[in-house]
Amino acid sequence: MRTLLSTLSVLFAVYSYLVYTGAPERGTVASAEVRTGMRVWQENNCAGCHQLYGLGGYMGPDLTNTYSLKGEAGIRTFVRYGTGRMPAHALTDPDLDALVAFLTWVDRSGQSAVPAEAVHWTGTYLIEPR
Repeated sequence: MRTLLSTLSVLFAVYSYLVYTGAPERGTVASAEVRTGMRVWQENNCAGCHQLYGLGGYMGPDLTNTYSLKGEAGIRTFVRYGTGRMPAHALTDPDLDALVAFLTWVDRSGQSAVPAEAVHWTGTYLIEPR
């Protein structure tokens, strides 16, 4: 029993090391600029209104694939000038560049195409039982 537990512990440690240090395919490792963009996202409480990968607020749209849908110019315009419901954000140019880099990275790393009728008013998804 002790040997099995030791073997499993070693395997878990090796697996964890590979997961956290290995470079995933398709360039999904976050650069310093992407990490700065994530900080900008957090400091401006973007998740209070928006979702990434289906997690976050429900006032604004899910932004997981916003780069594919709106492009860099669209992201910059929405952030800089706002919309009817979204306030304008006075970010510095480097912070806006970093936020765009972060949203571009998120776009490449996942998809979130959930139809509007599958989103509950609380922001959670309505999942049909199988």
